[in-house]
Amino acid sequence: MMTHTVTDQMHRTIQVPHHPQRIISLVPSQTELLHDLGLGDRVVGITKFCIHPEAWFRSKARVGGTKMVDLDKVRALKPDLIIGNKEENSQEDIEALEREFPVWMSDVRDLDGALEMIRRVGELTATSEKAGELSRQIAEAFNTLERPGTPLSAAYFIWRDPLMVAGGDTFISDLMHRAGFTNAFAHRKERYAEISPAELAAADPDVILLSSEPYPFAEKHLLEFNMICPGTPVKLVDGELFSWYGSRLLRSPAYFNGLRQG
Repeated sequence: MMTHTVTDQMHRTIQVPHHPQRIISLVPSQTELLHDLGLGDRVVGITKFCIHPEAWFRSKARVGGTKMVDLDKVRALKPDLIIGNKEENSQEDIEALEREFPVWMSDVRDLDGALEMIRRVGELTATSEKAGELSRQIAEAFNTLERPGTPLSAAYFIWRDPLMVAGGDTFISDLMHRAGFTNAFAHRKERYAEISPAELAAADPDVILLSSEPYPFAEKHLLEFNMICPGTPVKLVDGELFSWYGSRLLRSPAYFNGLRQG
């Protein structure tokens, strides 16, 4: 099989096939992207967290989780390309995989990085035209986002026990800004910071956002935050639309407009 040299978003140089036929995706948002690029049967393996599209979740071979990849299941699928992500996959897993297979890694910290990832995955999989069009559509959708006069300060929670928020150096924080929020914990050095109830009360955000993932916040959790910050609105938000950096981004701008108005 003819190969060529490419550089991934972690600046690693790898040899990949010109037209990979047996792709494994280790990241849910990138799995959905591969589907929307029309790769179909060329994707042979996904993780147990790759829930979109549902037909793939039901039918594709699963190789474990994003943090605990089953190397034997990967080997059985004989991939000619594995696509992962710096944040979502463990360094140990990736180092083990790249000893045997071509592994292309994304590193997405903001919308521009996501759009670049989409275009480069298109080049990687010989679907450049579709990927370029998708990237343009997402950029145009974000350009039409309504800009509020005064951004609301917000704390975006990803975990409950312990309480954890998205810090400033995250894709979530970039989308919060684009959605009309300022991240009340953008100053934290940790990308995902553990905070105490007292720290939340001291930050006194205009709104508290509880994500549907990775922790499944629900209505039953609202009172806990009402007790910490009495009078502060607490909203359940769709975590996929704040944190998935593939083709699902097409849906995010309309959702953000509705969220600010709600």
